[in-house]
Amino acid sequence: MASSPFISLLLLLILSLSSSFAQPSFRPKALVLPVTKDRTTLQYTTDINQRTPLVPASVVFDLGGRNLWVDCDRGYVSSTYTSPRCRSAVCSRAGSDGCSQCFSPQRPGCNNNTCSGTPDNTVTRTATSGEIATDVVSIQSTNGSNPGRVVQIPDLVFVCGATFLLQGLASGTVGMAGMGRHNIGLPSQFAAAFSFNRKFAVCLSSGRGVAFFGNGPYVFLPGIPVSSVATTPLLVNPVSTASAFPSGEKSSEYFIGVTEIKIDEKTVPINATLLRIDGTTGVGGTKISTVNPYTVLETSIYNAFTSAYVKEATGRNITRVASVAPFGACFSTQNVGVTRLGYAVPEIQLVLHSNDVVWRIFGANSMVSVSDDVICLGCNLYLFLYLLILLTHYLISYIVMFSNTVATHYLSF
Repeated sequence: MASSPFISLLLLLILSLSSSFAQPSFRPKALVLPVTKDRTTLQYTTDINQRTPLVPASVVFDLGGRNLWVDCDRGYVSSTYTSPRCRSAVCSRAGSDGCSQCFSPQRPGCNNNTCSGTPDNTVTRTATSGEIATDVVSIQSTNGSNPGRVVQIPDLVFVCGATFLLQGLASGTVGMAGMGRHNIGLPSQFAAAFSFNRKFAVCLSSGRGVAFFGNGPYVFLPGIPVSSVATTPLLVNPVSTASAFPSGEKSSEYFIGVTEIKIDEKTVPINATLLRIDGTTGVGGTKISTVNPYTVLETSIYNAFTSAYVKEATGRNITRVASVAPFGACFSTQNVGVTRLGYAVPEIQLVLHSNDVVWRIFGANSMVSVSDDVICLGCNLYLFLYLLILLTHYLISYIVMFSNTVATHYLSF
């Protein structure tokens, strides 16, 4: 997968999901989680305070993940851990209707007559079977500007994973926090637990970011709340894009409709059908992800896009230099100016549902500095039929998503 680097991203999602959870006496209007970028893997991580006594479990922040899963094989100790019986209401909510048996001594992750889920390492595309469980989770409330009381969810649903699933994840993490559309995705569970509106917002940066769950205002800088946006429909892929999934399950990942790609207002000649989701196979389309560090382009789109970009850059007397892995198109900075929107390079335009709704990607978004005198276009060749817009530390665009729409807002420095 290839990805354009980006500086800061806001993602707001209103999810029309429903389920019943225990209702605490104090119901905050919103919750907040810190999000940090791992310098080595470029993955985003957050701490989920879980178990009794509470333990800060560092997990990879997975925007499209189906659920929270953690390693239960190694060091999971909690007096409030429960494993719901098979065919229980919890199992039904999680989409599991079978029964599991364990042939080892009973412990968290290994019990008889319980239901199983699918912990999915979406970085390595590795999934296995794991016990569905519930436990206490503690999280900070907020009014959108300042932190509030710490609140607890006594029975948050998660899935137990195996230690080997941690391969490829940021050092020190013990699982992944799924923020996707699934019934037991964290946004859905948080909203159900406290009866607030089903939406969440994420601001990702090169250092510390934040995720809000629930009602706004969403204040990301002192005195600067998120305001006006333009919208485009948010699409649902009818076929799951998880590594393993039950038959008939829809994708928990978030898709938007890109209809055309331009460079400096010139249309890139591509097979536009690849930009649409195939309703039978689920391939195609444009999804937003946090588990890959750079934008990913399908093979033929990549070839046409980089060829057109190099042509426009050459027309500006920008010199192409040898490629630097994993990037294909790299340039000398010798003749490249710097503006408040980053390097003065060709602008990329993603045309959404209307010609009037365009996601504009400037130099600060599209270029990766690989050395003092070399910059590279942040996209690579990938074999899947997806065009992925990845939330990286270079993004300077805000994206706001609703249950049926996505909105984009562009910042200037």
